[in-house]
Amino acid sequence: MTILAKTLAAATAVLVLGTAVYAQDKYSLTSPSGIAFSDFRGYEDWAVVSSARTDEVLKVIVANPTMIEAYKAGVPGNGQPFPDGSRIAKLQWKPKKSTEAPFVVDVPDVFTQAFVIEKDSKRFPESGGWGYALFNYEAASNRFTADPSPSDCGHACHVEVKAKDYIFHPYQTR
Repeated sequence: MTILAKTLAAATAVLVLGTAVYAQDKYSLTSPSGIAFSDFRGYEDWAVVSSARTDEVLKVIVANPTMIEAYKAGVPGNGQPFPDGSRIAKLQWKPKKSTEAPFVVDVPDVFTQAFVIEKDSKRFPESGGWGYALFNYEAASNRFTADPSPSDCGHACHVEVKAKDYIFHPYQTR
């Protein structure tokens, strides 16, 4: 190997290593309420439960296989609670008007937040067994941060749907 080739190989290794050192591992984050983002590893590929739209954001609600299985078994409509280990994530984007569709439609633009909920009746007995956390995303830096508040809405909002085991979104027919 020539000196130039060795130098280039070493420089490439340093660049790759440097990139790995500075790349954020979002799964190392933990919320103030003790929810670890790592509990939601793989959420990007979970099944869609529902979607929603507010004036500010488009939302896609996804759930882990444990929760999807419970939904398909009739929970919460059958009066049963979701089992411990159920996890759901509300993924939120700022909307924009599509410039490609031949009709008026809002599509996701900038990703903003992952609002996550997990069922663990031993860890979260005061909130119906559910723990809540919000992880904000900053597009400019390509980084997630744990929101400093205990949650964006959390248990206070979800009490409204206590009869549905604190979950707003039903599993939509498809």
